[in-house]
Amino acid sequence: MDPSQVASVNALTHNYELFREFYKYRIKMLEGCKFNRGHKILADWEDKGLVKAVVTQNIDGFHEDAGSRKVYELHGAINAIRCRACGKDHSVEDFVNDKQCEWCGGNLRPGVVLFGEGLPTDVWNEAYEEILKSDLLLVIGTSLNVSPVNSLPAVAKGRRVLINAEKTLMDNLFDLVINARAGMVLEEVNKVLRETR
Repeated sequence: MDPSQVASVNALTHNYELFREFYKYRIKMLEGCKFNRGHKILADWEDKGLVKAVVTQNIDGFHEDAGSRKVYELHGAINAIRCRACGKDHSVEDFVNDKQCEWCGGNLRPGVVLFGEGLPTDVWNEAYEEILKSDLLLVIGTSLNVSPVNSLPAVAKGRRVLINAEKTLMDNLFDLVINARAGMVLEEVNKVLRETR
């Protein structure tokens, strides 16, 4: 299934049943999943003052679950269910059980950015400011293919490091590119940091 067809404003408006089934499936796929060691390392670095913020395209909430406090979710959060019509918050259970809004009867939706919607301006602006003032920007596990988020590394005035399993078309923008699995690289860096402290 082409996500641009079902994860879209058009599907939400004109084919709600398909839209809802697509997101119910995605929510179900996250059941039993949790953050990985890389998420935890970043949260620990934040506790130590080494990481000031996390800017993510992920919608799973794993950074917060791992303990990160300053997280900018540019594409929203799948578990933040709200009414499309009145904006009232609802539970994930309401959504997966096909309920309508108890206040206005409207359709429920996850709080993710759909195809055809803009990114949340406040989150974008705050993330932009964090990146602008960063001494070191770590870009981790992304192809840098999704616009406009892929423009953010260019605004960093400090050093830029890309950790990604494959090469990207934007590798030349970075001071250092490490083509390896992100979790492995973060583990190694964390080990060195522990030894030097």
